[in-house]
Amino acid sequence: MNNVIMGRLLRKIAAMILVAMVTMLSSCSDGRSHATSVMLLLDTSGTYTNELEKAQSIINYILGTLNSGDSFAVARIDSGSFSEKDIVAKMTFDDRPSAANSQKRSFQDAINKMVAEVKSSTYTDISGGMLQAVEFLEETGAGNRHIFVFSDMKEEIPKGHIRDFPINFAGVTVTALNVTKLRSDNVDPREYMDRLANWSSRVESNGGSWRVVNDLERVDGLLQSN
Repeated sequence: MNNVIMGRLLRKIAAMILVAMVTMLSSCSDGRSHATSVMLLLDTSGTYTNELEKAQSIINYILGTLNSGDSFAVARIDSGSFSEKDIVAKMTFDDRPSAANSQKRSFQDAINKMVAEVKSSTYTDISGGMLQAVEFLEETGAGNRHIFVFSDMKEEIPKGHIRDFPINFAGVTVTALNVTKLRSDNVDPREYMDRLANWSSRVESNGGSWRVVNDLERVDGLLQSN
């Protein structure tokens, strides 16, 4: 084999090695992006606190679905929800299965304690909770991002609180769960439909995906994005 052929062969091998190294480095650098991150917001206003036991089964389902490296947080929706004090539990699950299982048990204990001791709030700051959820999802760096809102989706905020601003839902799937109908909705069903349409528009116009799941017996695939 002459020097010219040998030189071409060596350059080809070097190019193949370089491509392999770039591919390997790229896969390492975005490995975290394949993780799932979830924030579940719990409405604690008025009589909706009576619905929180249903939320526990959803939380248990999500815990059973998430894997090592995934992140999960649960926070209350109350009179002023853009606050760390409203986060009931927040974890990124360990790579070791035994440690991850221990984390999930601790998570369940925190939720059970909150449901047992919860006090009804006067207002429902859903926007504040959404904003906090978006910040949490962004901090985790996960590529598969979900916000679940366990609420009747009627927002009532204290006087002076400003919530009329866009929230960046890019890359986030927002799912309203167990959207109960209010007494006024029975009088005029358009109120219920308008409430959902307004939230759908707010999420989708700011880059997110929106869906409603009221049948809590059918939650398979809940962590799949639209």
